[in-house]
Amino acid sequence: MAGCTCRCRQGVLKLIQSLQRLVSGTLSKDNVDDELEMTMVCHRPEGLEQLEAQTNFTKQELQVLYRGFKNECPSGVVNEETFKHIYAQFFPHGDASTYAHYLFNAFDTRNNESIKFEDFVMGLSTLLRGTVREKLEWTFHLYDINRDGYINKEEMTEIVRAIYDMMGKYTYPALKGDVPKQHVDVFFEKMDKNKDGVVTLEEFVLACQEDENMMRSMQLFENVM
Repeated sequence: MAGCTCRCRQGVLKLIQSLQRLVSGTLSKDNVDDELEMTMVCHRPEGLEQLEAQTNFTKQELQVLYRGFKNECPSGVVNEETFKHIYAQFFPHGDASTYAHYLFNAFDTRNNESIKFEDFVMGLSTLLRGTVREKLEWTFHLYDINRDGYINKEEMTEIVRAIYDMMGKYTYPALKGDVPKQHVDVFFEKMDKNKDGVVTLEEFVLACQEDENMMRSMQLFENVM
């Protein structure tokens, strides 16, 4: 069991590395072919054509990503413990566990406490190659912790505080405990247009589109990958 977990962690790390190369444009067609030839058994997810149609990745890109996901994690799923362990390696000076928990839940659209390849790729496609509207909608659902269709101050504070904890004291050496709350108060004041104590999806999208600084701040996923 321990060996399988270790292989799964290594596999997802390889997946992230391949993804970074895909986004940067350094993974060419030849690279794709080479990567696929590295394994004797080329796993292929069911409905690959459907995934290609539903995402902004090409068929070859999906094959590379799937190989890294499936070959090293034969179960075909990533649980929260593994996800947290991987994320912690990217932020050694802070505590990434809380943010990783919320991010895991955002990817776990089926609410079954695991992330399948399809879940992961669909989310990444939106975040990395989606429209501004699509990215903001995904980010809204990250903040909507209880999934009731609204963001309240407590939920927003939880996510923002988790980000600060993850970045660590070396990034924010003079950070005081009430700073996340202060930032949330400012954001919430601008977003809650009708002052009813909650932020709707439309209020969230509109506020971010009107204020570039707010958009950069709220699209936290791009800042921590």
